[in-house]
Amino acid sequence: MENHRNVTEFILTGFKLHPGSQFFLSVLFSTMYIVTVVGNACMILIIRMDSKLHTPMYFFLENLSILDICYSSVITPKAALTFSLGRRTISYNGCASQMFFFSLFGTTEAFFLAVMAYDRFTAICNPLLYHIIMNKRLCVFMVVGSYLSGCINCTIQTGFTFSLSFCGPKEINHFFCDVPAVMHTSCSDTFVNEIVMLVVCGSIIVGTALVVFISYVYIIITIVQMPSAESRHRAFSTCSSHMLAVSLFFGTVFFMYAQPGATSSPDKSNTISILYTVVIPMLNPFIYTLRNKEVKGCLKKQLKRKGVF
Repeated sequence: MENHRNVTEFILTGFKLHPGSQFFLSVLFSTMYIVTVVGNACMILIIRMDSKLHTPMYFFLENLSILDICYSSVITPKAALTFSLGRRTISYNGCASQMFFFSLFGTTEAFFLAVMAYDRFTAICNPLLYHIIMNKRLCVFMVVGSYLSGCINCTIQTGFTFSLSFCGPKEINHFFCDVPAVMHTSCSDTFVNEIVMLVVCGSIIVGTALVVFISYVYIIITIVQMPSAESRHRAFSTCSSHMLAVSLFFGTVFFMYAQPGATSSPDKSNTISILYTVVIPMLNPFIYTLRNKEVKGCLKKQLKRKGVF
């Protein structure tokens, strides 16, 4: 550990803009974070308050909302403070902790999306066996397994990254401690670390994306073969919101981590990273609410009870 303990803090240099733009980014990030927390918290409350939504699909959606709050909380508040106060430093241990939890929640979300795709596959392709297959025990096991997978990946990524030597410069060309950006600041040979990141992250992203892809291939085939237009529309409406969320998440994450040379051009990662760290957790509750008749119906019912309508 002596070879990198001479660095006690890092400087986050992402988005070097004039003061006016920094203030704008601070307000923007703060607003999006508030919307993320409120939107996902409302989603959790709606699901818990209505017994009609106590199904495997909404159990996973509730856990996804909890995860998105945690996921966004690791990055967005710190970034907003950095932009508003101009304090770009982050301690060595703070950087390691941020990377650990970001990798944990990001990996877990990938597994969650794969689990939710399997849930929709079972509901549409095997409707008569759905409640037998997707029992409470399996649902809990899938959620716990997703978190355990996230723990394994974040331990590997953080451990390998912070085993490197950091002897200067200590500037991280990013607005948070992402693995490729931190690795890029090291004065060690990062070839092995890049290979490990590519293999581990690539296998997770490609593996979970394949589960989603195969599930939806069978789902689409099943929907096309349904006899009536009404049944096809009903089946498609139950998975269209998830398809949109999956496309946003895996599209940006694959571009960042599952391709060779992910650490070679850190400049391009700043803007793209905003999508999966800030924007997607904010959009998820709206995607699942606005495109879901059951959730909209339950929301209207709760608002009527409160006298809003």
